[in-house]
Amino acid sequence: MDWFTIFIHDTTWAFVAELMIRAALMFSMIIIFLRLTGKRGVRQLSIFELAIILSLGSIAGDPMFTEDLPLVHALVVMSVVIGMYRLTTWLMMKYQPFEDLIEGKSLYIVENGELVLEKIEYGKMSHDEFFAEMRQQGVEHLGQVRVGLLETDGKFSMLFFHDGATRYGLPLFPKACQPVYRTTPNTYYACMYCGHVRLLEHANEICPRCNHQQWTQAINTPYRS
Repeated sequence: MDWFTIFIHDTTWAFVAELMIRAALMFSMIIIFLRLTGKRGVRQLSIFELAIILSLGSIAGDPMFTEDLPLVHALVVMSVVIGMYRLTTWLMMKYQPFEDLIEGKSLYIVENGELVLEKIEYGKMSHDEFFAEMRQQGVEHLGQVRVGLLETDGKFSMLFFHDGATRYGLPLFPKACQPVYRTTPNTYYACMYCGHVRLLEHANEICPRCNHQQWTQAINTPYRS
């Protein structure tokens, strides 16, 4: 067994410098890629934490089965990644704009019982995905939700209206959320796209909030945890 070959092989200082540049570039590319994929792809982990896990996993994996890849290469790359981790963490603690750039910000998905459409699109989530998350937390309709946040780690946080303040809202369960083709006087209806609630004169009215025309009957049952 040749220990020199295992650890050093034919490594040169020029190649060590190249490895450091490669590691820094790949680490940055991982963070950029994860930021572009949106929050739903990194549930329960921040983008930065996931980048660290992916980087270290790749670094540790290659030397295990590549015969002509000495361990010093992995040690150099791992040192660069850990150094970038410490530097990035320090910058995030020091500068709030930098933390927002790396981790992103929490997005207001629901406000006062209505969907914030531009935030949903920014968070790269479909209506069905968000509705499924709310159903799992016992939410029956949007009128129960005062504030709904999509956190930076992909989790959902919600504040609810008190019983007496519950509003009419868009039903979240499929059987209750069916389009209507005929309206009833003095009955509230919810836009099936944005959750806006109003009285309708006819079923094909255009929603003044999102310009869609599909409505369902709104409900106002209070939230029960």
